[in-house]
Amino acid sequence: MIIPVILCGGSGTRLWPLSRNSYPKQLLALTGEDTMLQQTVGRLAGLEDVAPPLVICNEEHRFLVAEQLRASLQSDWTIILEPIGRNTAPAAALASLYAMEKDRDALILVLPADHLIKDEPKFIEAVQAAAYLASQGYLATFGITPTAPETGYGYIKKGEVKKLNAEVSKRQGQEPAAYLIDRFVEKPDLATATDYVGSHEYLWNSGMFLFGAEVFWAELESHAPKMALACQQAYSNAVEDLDFLRLDAAAFLQCPSDSIDYAVMEKTTKGVVVPVDPGWNDIGSWSALWEVGKRDENDNVIHGDVAAYNTSNSLLHAESRLLATVGLTGHVVVETADAVLVAAKEHVQDVKHIVGLLKKQGRSEINLHRRVFRPWGSYEGVTFGDRFQVKLISVNPGAVLSLQMHHHRAEHWVVVKGTAKITKGEEVFVVSENESTFIPLGVTHRLENPGVIPLELIEVQSGSYLGEDDIVRFEDNYGRF
Repeated sequence: MIIPVILCGGSGTRLWPLSRNSYPKQLLALTGEDTMLQQTVGRLAGLEDVAPPLVICNEEHRFLVAEQLRASLQSDWTIILEPIGRNTAPAAALASLYAMEKDRDALILVLPADHLIKDEPKFIEAVQAAAYLASQGYLATFGITPTAPETGYGYIKKGEVKKLNAEVSKRQGQEPAAYLIDRFVEKPDLATATDYVGSHEYLWNSGMFLFGAEVFWAELESHAPKMALACQQAYSNAVEDLDFLRLDAAAFLQCPSDSIDYAVMEKTTKGVVVPVDPGWNDIGSWSALWEVGKRDENDNVIHGDVAAYNTSNSLLHAESRLLATVGLTGHVVVETADAVLVAAKEHVQDVKHIVGLLKKQGRSEINLHRRVFRPWGSYEGVTFGDRFQVKLISVNPGAVLSLQMHHHRAEHWVVVKGTAKITKGEEVFVVSENESTFIPLGVTHRLENPGVIPLELIEVQSGSYLGEDDIVRFEDNYGRF
């Protein structure tokens, strides 16, 4: 049995301002109608003898992840919540512990949630080869056949050919189905990457793995005992919280942060690499999105309301208004409601430095979009000033906000779409479209949508302090206190 393990952490800083800490790239629809997470889940349909997926994510994203899994029509899944990111090796360790509870012989297929794979049959074929190797006690990773001297990827040098049984290794016209791993190589400079690609001895390191849970756990205990102990304690003391498994935070905070490569694969003698060319891209930068996007006659990839004149070889992405360009070549221009990025395409890897600068300045734009998602729906800032702000609030059908009060602000609600059921002090009443109500400072209140269409309302806040932390919750369906 293969248990898919989807790693859904990370913040995707190189895709700012679209990807942000509270809504990172794996939860965005970057290469199609489905989000990156939903695409990852969808490609599991081609596997045989596969269990429901295990998703590991940051607790901040738990409701977004759960909602996207529901929307992708997955009937069953498990979500483990990390209190803090600790890289991929602890995530694989937790997955191994989970899998060994289910089946001591289970194999785990570790997949980042933010990869694009265009040729899914080729990917499934490679998984089958890796599964055979894993059943023989090997730790398999997937090496992507390089198409260019890419400096943004790590590399794997192929070692001795690893023979498989005839059925698995029969891949007409292709190289052998697997190699022992000679060594892992960090991201190289351009000259070194060019030599690697020309030698045909190296593969891109995809960050995808398949191995027996019990075998990986034994290797982890041998090569990273402190990590294994911390993960064991965090998992053993985990508690169920609604639809999630919440790790013991104190134990997990003691866990070293390291990748699967560093913690195990570079030290084990059981590592093998399965070469594959499935149209893979890790969507790690805006230039990567340009590479995989649909280009027009001027080699531009365009999204949204864009007017481009004398512009070529560029990515132009508009979210909330008209974006107009004149005389650009080889640029990335990304517009959102509260931020605009303009970068030369060859320098998009440096977007992370902008994020670092904004972080030092304490800017909220690295964490939140103007539209902020909550488990019940979303809210979006419209305008603000001294002692007031205006928001557009959208509540999903059947959703209920917490029973709460505020010490420093009053609120005026105007329903513009749908029907609101409102609790105000001891009163419970319904407010319909074009009707309103006032919530005085200090009064306990609750908002819910009893209808079958989204509820939208305008909220006008007024008071001496309007921060989101001025909320005292008395009841909450989502466990937020």
